[in-house]
Amino acid sequence: MTTEIILAGFGGQGILFTGKILAYCGLMAGKELSWLPSYGPEMRGGTANCSVCISDDPIGSPLVANPDILIAMNGPSFNKFIDAVKPGGLVLADSSIVDEDCKRDDITYIAMPATNIASENDMNGSANMILMGRMLVESDLFDMDTVRKAMEKCIPPKRANLIDVNMKAVEIGASSK
Repeated sequence: MTTEIILAGFGGQGILFTGKILAYCGLMAGKELSWLPSYGPEMRGGTANCSVCISDDPIGSPLVANPDILIAMNGPSFNKFIDAVKPGGLVLADSSIVDEDCKRDDITYIAMPATNIASENDMNGSANMILMGRMLVESDLFDMDTVRKAMEKCIPPKRANLIDVNMKAVEIGASSK
């Protein structure tokens, strides 16, 4: 089984971090994986996207042209990638920011106000983790133990306090179904 994911949004929304967590989840689960970040020259506010491939078999190319899953955290990213999602795929959009409507009826589309949910829970900047939590429940890719282990690898010891905050955001997203 191979799952190809594109995460996309503005720089500063945690797109690359979310992709890195998913890649480490794949590592923890003994899967083959690739993580390919892409971002504009601006640090924050520019475009950012990340392709993640998780597979039982060796991965031939890290490029994802037709993802199984798309997480879109802004309108331009939604518009850029929505038509590329495979039929039967899963699309999650942060409806706090993405105003576009999904016109496709051959995919599962979830519009979730992740930024608003993060703000309501005093977790500004955690919309990415909220969307990832919902994606994990919908796709059944990884369990919460694997996610925690991945976070413990990705988050440096001096910022270990962020592990629990990020896990709480993932759990909020997962329980929002």
